[in-house]
Amino acid sequence: MDLTQIKTIAIIGLSDKPDRSSYQVAQYLINQGYKIIPVNPNIQQFFDQKSYPDISSVPPEINLDIVDIFRKSEEVLSVIQEIINTGRRPIIWLQEGIDNTEAVNLAKSHGFEITSGICLMKFHQQTFRQ
Repeated sequence: MDLTQIKTIAIIGLSDKPDRSSYQVAQYLINQGYKIIPVNPNIQQFFDQKSYPDISSVPPEINLDIVDIFRKSEEVLSVIQEIINTGRRPIIWLQEGIDNTEAVNLAKSHGFEITSGICLMKFHQQTFRQ
């Protein structure tokens, strides 16, 4: 994956609480120049960026290069299905600690690139040696 080609990252489950890993990852990615699209029905915005209740609510004119998922493992299958239903083709990123083989297989069977087992922030730091 070429992170230099990535511009916009939707984060499903993004929290507005600074002690949460989703907040810390989003803040890091913003500091690296990425546009973050918050997806969480419980927050209105994140760092002045409007939050959407679900991935289907993100306007189609907003291109999503990566969808980074911060949800419980058992909730990921429905999230993957929703991404498929939108007709979008982002890279799907399951955050570190999420394990759902059925969801991964569903994404792959629909031709999605999917990554799991490593935090997107850590992957970026390793890639760019920061």
